[in-house]
Amino acid sequence: MRIRVVLTGRGYHLADTIPSELELGEGANVSDALKHLEAASPGLLADSMLVLIDGRHVGTVAAHESVPLRDDSELELLAPVAGG
Repeated sequence: MRIRVVLTGRGYHLADTIPSELELGEGANVSDALKHLEAASPGLLADSMLVLIDGRHVGTVAAHESVPLRDDSELELLAPVAGG
């Protein structure tokens, strides 16, 4: 199955260093996708990044639901932004 990957928030300018799509085996879940991304771009994924699947918040990189993915799912990683 093929899923789309989107990186937003703090560090979005690094989006060129991660693949915009992942090819995963049938039955893959969020953890599988995150492992592939970490292998492709070591150190880029912060534990505090929010994880959304098809627009639904499922947790953070460190603690997320084990949501199954389907062909054409969108995995969005949102790096929190703080400041004032």
